[in-house]
Amino acid sequence: MKVIGLTGGIGSGKSVVLQYVKEQFQAYVIDADQVAHSLQKQGTACYHAIVAYFGADIVAAQGELDRKKLGTIVFADEQKRHKLNEIMHPPVKEKIMKMVDDAEKQGTFAYCFIEAALLIEEHYDEICDELWYIYTDRTLRENRLMDTRGYTREKAGQIMSRQLGEEEFRLHCSVVIDNNGSKEHIYEQIKEELECQNR
Repeated sequence: MKVIGLTGGIGSGKSVVLQYVKEQFQAYVIDADQVAHSLQKQGTACYHAIVAYFGADIVAAQGELDRKKLGTIVFADEQKRHKLNEIMHPPVKEKIMKMVDDAEKQGTFAYCFIEAALLIEEHYDEICDELWYIYTDRTLRENRLMDTRGYTREKAGQIMSRQLGEEEFRLHCSVVIDNNGSKEHIYEQIKEELECQNR
């Protein structure tokens, strides 16, 4: 089973790629955000660590974390963002490594795709055979975030400024998928890349 790490800036279209490889190539897909959410459920070690640091104010009425409130806090405070990353990233990576191992043992998947925003920073290259970069023009990404998430252009720009730049992504990734055109265009590139590897 080939393990492929998928990365790119916010709004680049990584979820579109994940959906396609899952449907068309029967790939096992792992979304690091979803793994993080599962590890933040009420009663977990991560939940308790987050509440202990950020306070009971970030707990919603039902007892789960108020992710929107937490996001607003860490967006405004770099130190708190680092603290949240310190709490979350080690257990997320550990869980993902176990998921990869379990998928490998099943013996039914040719590929496993791991999608994570901090794929490079958190050294996922240690568990991936190769890294793919989804490249999308910054303006297009801003427009997508404004349309799909209701962000202002300023907020989208602020988030992007905290992420790796294009040069850094290209430096660490052996495959670049261009997502500036239609969905068909991105599908063709993925199909060609995976078929090429099987020759």
